[in-house]
Amino acid sequence: MTRLADIRISVLDLAPIRDDGSPAEALRNSLALARHAEALGYTRFWVAEHHNMDGIASSATAVLIGYLAAGTSRIRVGAGGVMLPNHSPLVVAEQFGTLETLYPGRIDLGLGRAPGADQYTAHALRRDRLGGPDDFPADVEELQRYLGPRTPDQRVIAMPGSGTRVPLWILGSSLFGAQLAGMKGLPFAFASHFAPRLLHEAIRVYRDHFRPSEVLDRPYLMLGVPLLAADSDARAEYLATSAYQRILALIRGQSLVQRPPVESMEGLWLPHERQAVGDFLGLALVGGPEKVRARLEVLLEQTGADELIFTCDLYDFADRLRAYEILAGLQQG
Repeated sequence: MTRLADIRISVLDLAPIRDDGSPAEALRNSLALARHAEALGYTRFWVAEHHNMDGIASSATAVLIGYLAAGTSRIRVGAGGVMLPNHSPLVVAEQFGTLETLYPGRIDLGLGRAPGADQYTAHALRRDRLGGPDDFPADVEELQRYLGPRTPDQRVIAMPGSGTRVPLWILGSSLFGAQLAGMKGLPFAFASHFAPRLLHEAIRVYRDHFRPSEVLDRPYLMLGVPLLAADSDARAEYLATSAYQRILALIRGQSLVQRPPVESMEGLWLPHERQAVGDFLGLALVGGPEKVRARLEVLLEQTGADELIFTCDLYDFADRLRAYEILAGLQQG
C-alpha cells in the first residue's frame, strides 16, 4: 500500500482574488505561498491558466511562473496547466524554453486540452487561428519537437527552447487525456480536484495504455485534491463554506471572487445545488489533522498515486498557509 510518507506532495494555485482584494494582492500571495511551500518541502508549485474569470489572477501563466521562479530557489515551478488550444505550440515552446533557460531544472509544463474559458473568450484568445481540442495530440507532438534536440532538416526552431527538454505532463479531467498520456509514456495529472467522477476509470485507462518512453519506464500518476484543512474539524467546516460559495457561483455563472466563510450554507443554495457542489468537491479534505490523514490514507490505498497536488480555496491567506502546514506535518510525521 502507498503511504503518505512515501509520496510527493505539491501545490496548485489559482492566485485567487478576494471580494475585498485585488489582482496585485493575489499575485503577491501566490509568491508568498510558493515560498512557504518550498520551506515546508513541497515538490512543485503549479499555477493554472484560466481566462475571463474575475476571481482568478493566473491567466498569464508563463509570466506568473517567471515571477514565482525568481522569488524561490529550489521548488519546481510550472503550469498546471497551459491550455494548448489557446496557443501556438511554437509560442509555448519559446516561453517555457526561456523559463527553463533562466531557471534550469525547475520548470514543468502541464498541458490541457480544454480552452479553460467560455466560447467567446476562446474566440478572443485564438482570433483567426484554426484549431481546437481535437488537434491536441498533434499539438503535443509539435511542442515536443520544438523542445527536443534540433534536427538537420528542421526549418522552424524555438529559441530559447530547442534542446531544453522541458518536462511535459498531460492533464485531464476525462479519459482522453489518460489514454494519450499512457500512449506517449508521459506523466499524467488527473483533475480530481474538480472532476472526481471519472477518477478510477481514468487511472485504469492511463495504466492500461502506458508505453515506456525515454521519459518514463513506468506510469507516474498525480491527482488533484482540494485541501480545506484547519486545526479542528469544526474550524475546517466553517472555513470550507468559502469554497462552497465559490463553486456555487461557478455553477450559477456568477462572480468567482472569494467570499468570506459563513456559519451555515442553509438558504444560500438549493438542494440540487448542494448536491452539485458536493459532487464537484467529492475528494475534498475537509477537517482537522486526523480526519484529513484518514481520508488521505483511503485515497492512496484506492489509487496508488505517486503524487498529490493540492488546491486550497480558503478566504484568509493565513488559513491557507496553515492548511499547507498541517498537510506537510502529516506527511513528515
